[in-house]
Amino acid sequence: MVPETEDYSNPHLLISPKELREQISQEKNKLTIVIDVRSVEEFAAGHLPGAVHLDLFGISLIDTDQAPLDAFMWMIAHLFMLRGVSADRNVVVYDKHSGIRAARAFWFLEFFGHTNVRVLNGGMGAWQREGLQTTLVSISPQAGQWDIRKVNERIATWKYVKSKIGVEDAIILDTRSDSEYLGATVRARRGGAIPGSVNVEWTCNLASDGVFKTASELHEIYKSVGITPDKDVISYCQGGYRAAHSYLALRLLGYPRVRNYIGSWKEWGDREDLPIEIPTGV
Repeated sequence: MVPETEDYSNPHLLISPKELREQISQEKNKLTIVIDVRSVEEFAAGHLPGAVHLDLFGISLIDTDQAPLDAFMWMIAHLFMLRGVSADRNVVVYDKHSGIRAARAFWFLEFFGHTNVRVLNGGMGAWQREGLQTTLVSISPQAGQWDIRKVNERIATWKYVKSKIGVEDAIILDTRSDSEYLGATVRARRGGAIPGSVNVEWTCNLASDGVFKTASELHEIYKSVGITPDKDVISYCQGGYRAAHSYLALRLLGYPRVRNYIGSWKEWGDREDLPIEIPTGV
């Protein structure tokens, strides 16, 4: 059962299955676009009625210098618009559960300045547990028009991250597994972590049924490693997916300064001019 979200500082960033069903059924002019970000095979096997498909998994950026960053973000924005996203439509994204694909799509849309984007809490799993209808029928979306604006306070580049190492009011959050953080699992030219970073694996954000944990549980998790609302929090992983999940968790809690380092460890670990450390324990 999907828990109530009123304890979050920003409960509007999530939507429950029943709330989504009610919202869609009451709309006469299709103000809400629902985006399924799972694999095409999962989408074809059954999806929410009226949902469009957009799988961004594997489309990643490993160079956050300005030119490649701008080109990459233009491509991602264009893909969203082709699926019908526009400034005047509500957007709901969903995954198998409250997963990294949905969180990354959410982060992209917030970075592009969309003001009404939500994640289906618990994803397809929660929808099916509620006994709600799915379909095999696919629709062809009508392309949207959107004069996007980039909210640079929601993104971190390698230069920004480097400038925040050792800064008192900043904290770097490593959302990878323990073995990646400790350098035992190496997925770039070098293993290890960004110096001074703290590790909270992204899966800690979720309850066993794939919905987000309560606000009090999340507050306790992050407070225990020194991640508090007064800090400038920079989240990273391997490629900005898991980092986006923890970005969303902290947004739910109302943290005012949270950034996703989209290049993450693949960029940082491959660049031998950037500092690393091998933490001694978690």
